[in-house]
Amino acid sequence: MKVTETPPAVPAPRSPVRTTDVAAGEPAKSSEGKVLNVFSHGVLIIWAVLVVMPLLWAVMSSFKSDDSILSTPWQLPDRLHFENWTRAWTQAHMGDYFLNTLLVVGGSLVGTLLLGSMAAYVLARFDFPGNRFVYFLFIGGMSFPIILALVPLFFVMNNMGLLNTVHGLILVYIAYSLPFTVFFLTSFFRTLPTSIAEAAMLDGASHTRTFFQVMLPMAKPGLISVGIFNFLGQWNQYMLPTVLNTDPDGKVLSQGLVELATSQGYKGDWSGLFAGLVMAMLPVLAAYVVFQRQVVAGLTAGALK
Repeated sequence: MKVTETPPAVPAPRSPVRTTDVAAGEPAKSSEGKVLNVFSHGVLIIWAVLVVMPLLWAVMSSFKSDDSILSTPWQLPDRLHFENWTRAWTQAHMGDYFLNTLLVVGGSLVGTLLLGSMAAYVLARFDFPGNRFVYFLFIGGMSFPIILALVPLFFVMNNMGLLNTVHGLILVYIAYSLPFTVFFLTSFFRTLPTSIAEAAMLDGASHTRTFFQVMLPMAKPGLISVGIFNFLGQWNQYMLPTVLNTDPDGKVLSQGLVELATSQGYKGDWSGLFAGLVMAMLPVLAAYVVFQRQVVAGLTAGALK
């Protein structure tokens, strides 16, 4: 039996590689990337210093005496004056203002997330006449300056008997925060898969059960993100409570800080003021630290899906 041998395959000629182009292009790209990287990191470092330094200075000043704050503002305290915090909490009534703020912001935050999520779910998942019109009404509410509504809002609250009440201020905060909440969550609900909701409906779940037990848990990152933004805006709100909440016993933290700064005229309690300022900052900083990952996940969910 004769075996035929196949000739070895001849490799195809390769196109010549221009080493000069590679050698000339790579250093230019790497040097350009290094310059851009150094510039971006420099901007971030400057921004971090501009943000962190005032916070650290306020914390440091809250543990110093009034004389030390005025004479040596940049030096560390000789000792920690914890009496500044005690005086701000008791004598300046920062404890009462803190509890009032927790009550108002807590109630308004729950109401905003509940009503905003339900409205956003309907606008994102159901087609009905006037859907886009209602959606753009909420968008228009974001561009409406709140200062133009203060006078009519004052008379409406007065006629309804809601002036200088906690529940009245909660309702105003909810109305103030709903446009952004609906705008944010509508876009978020549109990114969620519809197959899970359809499977729940096929299993006999109602629209209400599907929303609360299926869609709302899936929207947890978006709820946390918009909740943090609303918490920050409502916690630092000053204009609305100043106009609608003139009861001395029902003032919130922003009103209390202003009263603490102006109560003694030219003889201000600077150490107590800084202590009260740090008290007002701590809940917001704690919320960002605890829910940092959820906030980033909620902001990037729409871009990743």
